Amino acid sequence: MKDHSSTTTSSSLMENLLGLLRIRVKRGVNLAVRDVSSSDPYVVVKMAKQKLKTRVIKKDVNPEWNEDLTLSVTDPNLPVKLTVYDHDTFSKDDKMGDAEFDIKAYIDALRMNLQGLPNGTIISRVQPCRQNCLAEESCIVWNEGKVVQDLCLRLRNVECGEVEIQLQWIDLPGSKGLESM
Repeated sequence: MKDHSSTTTSSSLMENLLGLLRIRVKRGVNLAVRDVSSSDPYVVVKMAKQKLKTRVIKKDVNPEWNEDLTLSVTDPNLPVKLTVYDHDTFSKDDKMGDAEFDIKAYIDALRMNLQGLPNGTIISRVQPCRQNCLAEESCIVWNEGKVVQDLCLRLRNVECGEVEIQLQWIDLPGSKGLESM
């Protein structure tokens, strides 16, 4: 008799999975100094039980990561939490601020049927407010057949620093998809 338990788990995960959120961690701007004159920053992104991180960039408070981290999305109402750390060799890594962002507006834009829109069309804008960590207005844009959102996040719990990221959606064959919501 064949064991079907592994296939059932993966198919039930696929049934709840809406798709993948690719977060391109572009760069940090004016990050806090945590070592003598600089920092060795890296970014950790968390959503529900998932945790991903970028590589460490040595001695740079304006690091360019340009790294893609991919989260599986089952609940679009869950916020994504981003934390910047300073990598230390001999002690616990120092926190260099954190930010949280919602993907709801982005998911709503994905649900619209946007085929045939001119490249660069702004679908919606998210304004910075007390409830979010945006440093400036964030536009959700139709770009080369994809819905993309650029965010500039102001880090909290730290004296200074921003992180620029870009969201992009990856539809998965066999997943629940966004239409079902």
